[in-house]
Amino acid sequence: MEIAYAPRHGSTRSSNGCWTCRLRRKKCDENYPVCETCTALHITCHYSQDKPEWMDGGSKQEEMAMRLKRQVKEQFHRRHDRGAVNISNDRFPLVDSVANESRVLARGSADNQLQGECDCRSNSQSVCKSTTSFERSNTIFVMFYLENVLPFLFPFYQPSFLQGGKAWILEMIMNRPVVRQATLCQSSYFLSLARGTEDHDGAWETVLAQTRATFAMLRESLQIIVGSHITEHLPGAVRIMTSIMQLQRFEIAVLSFTNCRPHLNAALALFKQLLDSTDSGNPPGSCSFSSVINSLNPSSLISPGQVPSAEQAAFCFSSALLIFDDIIASTVLQEQPRLYEYHHSLLEKIDGIDPPINLEGVVGCQNWALLAIGEIAALDTWKQQCKGAGNLDVMEVVKRATAIKNSLGAHLRQLETRSTMTSQGSNLLLEIFTTNSSQQSDLPTKQTPFVTRVWAHAALIYLFVVVSGWQATSVDVHYHVDQIIELLTNHISPPALLRTMVWPFCIAGCLANPTQEVHFRRMAEALQPSSVFGTVRKALEIMENVWYNRDVEDASSRNFAACFEGQGDLVLLV
Repeated sequence: MEIAYAPRHGSTRSSNGCWTCRLRRKKCDENYPVCETCTALHITCHYSQDKPEWMDGGSKQEEMAMRLKRQVKEQFHRRHDRGAVNISNDRFPLVDSVANESRVLARGSADNQLQGECDCRSNSQSVCKSTTSFERSNTIFVMFYLENVLPFLFPFYQPSFLQGGKAWILEMIMNRPVVRQATLCQSSYFLSLARGTEDHDGAWETVLAQTRATFAMLRESLQIIVGSHITEHLPGAVRIMTSIMQLQRFEIAVLSFTNCRPHLNAALALFKQLLDSTDSGNPPGSCSFSSVINSLNPSSLISPGQVPSAEQAAFCFSSALLIFDDIIASTVLQEQPRLYEYHHSLLEKIDGIDPPINLEGVVGCQNWALLAIGEIAALDTWKQQCKGAGNLDVMEVVKRATAIKNSLGAHLRQLETRSTMTSQGSNLLLEIFTTNSSQQSDLPTKQTPFVTRVWAHAALIYLFVVVSGWQATSVDVHYHVDQIIELLTNHISPPALLRTMVWPFCIAGCLANPTQEVHFRRMAEALQPSSVFGTVRKALEIMENVWYNRDVEDASSRNFAACFEGQGDLVLLV
């Protein structure tokens, strides 16, 4: 069939348009080589005189139709970012005001706002003076967030009720406008998906409006903190950091990676400022972290068993997320983690004392596995710097890599041989509450040994590539890929937990051989609806690109950073 490429201006639907429009059964303007319809949707325009192989009227055509449908959904936010881009541009002054710590912004009348809205100095008071009454719609959004969105985004976060559980989140939402606004953004979006609303445009405009309000509130609060010493606004700074991490998770959930880097920079700068504000001259880490915790609620010094304040709990939770994000970002950017100097004191057990931050209780992976990934990223950065300077010591690379590999191997063997843990407590009331907890909330926490093993095997693949280069046919690599497939398909339940392990899923998938590819496709395709598993789909897209170019590109120059780099923005698979 011959395709006429000249654009038509009549209103009659043409059968000679691009194959994308024909497959989608949409009118095509026949503008060659890329039609306006595909351009507007930011999807691939397939224009050729020969019928594509996938246009077979069968399974391949159906698969391509589903793929295009996903592309349309995934690019939905980008089409509306014509309006959101303005928001995005507005965000940079917000984040830069934190990242450029020396910049002083005008304080104006915002002092009163922060004092009244988000800097309740007396943490012993349970209610902030600025507490506003909730509309019924907001109450619905809040409950939907607490009961559905929060367990979905953070299934491993099950703090003990003896320590207040998740009450701090509700307190923050009720009494802290900055956190409340960030929460409403997420809840309204996910609720619209749950309802299956047809008015996607209207739902998105609502989210954009709430996002604008959130950033306006954050901007005003940040102006005060940057324009004064952070010690004057510790609780307010913690709430802003919590809100930034909330918005980061929301934007990643809707596959908007444009602001990942500035948001991460902002949160990192705030975190460092908070630790530096209480630094007593000791090495950076646990001492300053504990000092911030104590400063957020001085009364806790008197009563060690007291339930943490909302700001204390928020700081611990957000710090865990931030360290986690920083480690994953370092593998994408091929840089040493920005918080690398804090890893030892914040994540490792020292003299038998548990570390201040427990990543397992927030992201489901034990500290040692993520510590190793941070070490590998630092090794990769050092190796690239030495290569650039022409003084690379291969023996030193092997020495450092062997230490990391041995540590990972030892921890893995402990996990694999560990018997089922039994309760050792004798508190009858505690056992009753634990027994009566819902199976849905209790199950993910029992999966963390398997989850950690997935991360550890992915770390070993990552280490192999950093040291030995991209060797897709390596027996060692395929062993670890097989182990990850086995864990994800036969040991981790429910399958939806895969969205918490997207980075290891992607690392393993990129080095999968042709016979292993089907397992990764099957796991990704099984997660429905695709709109709430966007990061898994993004990981599969990255894998597919690697598989497609397996025999085309020079493997000697390939690395994981290059796989992610082709996606444009900082693709943070968290």
